[in-house]
Order: sequence, then C-alpha cells, then structure tokens
Amino acid sequence: MGAPGELIEGFRRFRARHFSENDAIYRHLVTDGQSPDVLIVACCDSRVDPAIVLDCAPGDLFVIRNVANLVPPAEDRAGHHGTTAALEYGVRILHVKHIIVLGHAQCGGIRTLLTTQGADNPNSFIDDWMRLAEPARQEVERTLPDAPPAIRMRACEQHAVGVSLQNLMTFPWIRERVEDGSLTLHGWYFDIENGQLLGYNDTAHGFEKL
Repeated sequence: MGAPGELIEGFRRFRARHFSENDAIYRHLVTDGQSPDVLIVACCDSRVDPAIVLDCAPGDLFVIRNVANLVPPAEDRAGHHGTTAALEYGVRILHVKHIIVLGHAQCGGIRTLLTTQGADNPNSFIDDWMRLAEPARQEVERTLPDAPPAIRMRACEQHAVGVSLQNLMTFPWIRERVEDGSLTLHGWYFDIENGQLLGYNDTAHGFEKL
C-alpha cells in the first residue's frame, strides 16, 4: 500500500469499521476527548508503528515519532521544538502516567550516526538531529570498538534509548512527576528480526524480554 488511491480505499474501510452504528470508539473519543495513560516516543520508520506493534485501539496511545526516537534535553525556547512541545502536552495537559521510549532494530538514523562516525554535515538536518545520540555512539566506540557491525548497531540503538531516558529527566515537569510517583519512564526495544519486545532493566543494566 502507498499510492494515494490505495490510501483512500483504506480510509473507506476504516470508516466502515469505526463509524458504523455499532462502533462506539470514536463517538466516545469525540464526546469525552482523549485520555491516554501512555505516551510513546517512537521512530518514524514505517515498520515501527507503535499502535500496530502493540496492537492498540484509537485513543490508547499519545505518540511522538521522529528520526531514531530521540528526546532532546531541556533547552531554551529559541527555535522550534516539536518533540518537546508534544512531550509537554502529553505530560502537563493529558497527564499521562507512563512515557515509553521505543527503540528498534535496523534503525536508519543510528546506522547513519555510526557510518559517519559522528561527523557533522552542516547541510544535513539528519546529522544535526542525530548529534543528540552522540553519547550512545561514543559508548559503543569505547566498549565495542572491534565488534561486528551488527553488534555495534544493536548496542548503539539500545544506548540511544538510554540517552533519551536521561534527557527526559532534564525537564522539571517530568522530573517532578517521576519523583512523586505519578509518572514512570520506560525504555523498550523492538527487535524486528526476531519479533521480540525488550525492556530496559535498571537492576541488570541491560535489556531483557518483556
């Protein structure tokens, strides 16, 4: 699927399924508004749609998608901060109870970061964005300098999830809620090759099957 005509046909099937007299999901969402408990920061990779991967219904998730599922640290208000604005809306307006950073295998953004060795191309928006994950690349270079590319890639993808979790705590309105117990942060990793979902375990300092 991908051509506009196919997408329109898909919308017609969606409409028939969710806007029939017997389907109350959207009537409820229109009347009562959205109230998701979970905010997910996911990659814009077309293979990693959180609602599909996690088999969720409309209204279940508040989703932020960007290249490599990265969260920038708290910064001044100069410029445009789409990811930060969405985080603020989810936390301060919707009062979500969980934030999940969902990394994944075969991430193109992480591959770019590793293959360019962190080099900055001033004409590339991708390079500028991926500098957020530079601590993850440096950790891989420090601990796995001679490992096979696939091992380095997976390690960098998972370390990048950790970088985003650390950056989330730089926002006062996130830190306060984490510390008072009203908000919990999670680091997850979708292993596309093996069809597995892994979660970061603070105690073991690594990812394990969920």
